[in-house]
Amino acid sequence: MSESEETPIRVMVVDDHPMWRDAVERDLVQAGLEVVAVASNGREAVARFPAVRPDVMVLDLQIPAPNGIEVTAEVARQCPDTKVLVLSASGEQADVLAAVKAGATGYLVKSASREELLAAVRTVAHGDPVFTPGLAGLVLGEFQRISDEPAAETGERLTDRETEVLKMVAKGLSYRQIAERLVISHRTVQNHVQSTLRKLQMHNRVELTRYAIERGLDED
Repeated sequence: MSESEETPIRVMVVDDHPMWRDAVERDLVQAGLEVVAVASNGREAVARFPAVRPDVMVLDLQIPAPNGIEVTAEVARQCPDTKVLVLSASGEQADVLAAVKAGATGYLVKSASREELLAAVRTVAHGDPVFTPGLAGLVLGEFQRISDEPAAETGERLTDRETEVLKMVAKGLSYRQIAERLVISHRTVQNHVQSTLRKLQMHNRVELTRYAIERGLDED
């Protein structure tokens, strides 16, 4: 799907550093995305967000109050359809976990390239999670534990193929990329994910990954 063939992704940028904020806005606009609002602190973000309701909010964590975690939680409460992509200088796992628990769909460190940022915005806009590489080990470890245990309450175990697909989901691969790697159809990948969500009594991939992260940290 080309962004030029559909309605442009609507983005709000929140960061307290003017030069950084302007650079992000410029990169997004040049790539054909629509920046509908900007904010320099949490108060502005919360005040302006309801009027524009972007598809994606690109949000720094370290902003004047309320901070990025609190803004994420408020956005998730007011409009679950808006996806929050955290773009932070911090790559600390605790910050990543806090953001995901608050409702963030993605998390990138500011060392990410322009191409990585644009790809992440497009990915989270379609509801797929994107995580900083430092989180991959934790998520994969939890998926491995899930594969060795009965699924929640239903007593059904994940199959080897479901586990294989989930590991790729945890790495942020799209259905299309997973299908290509496993040499199966896009629909088969979707069926495996839906089967796993049903067994774990989850509703979407973001919820599933968030559940895995929380359980992993609780057990560590």
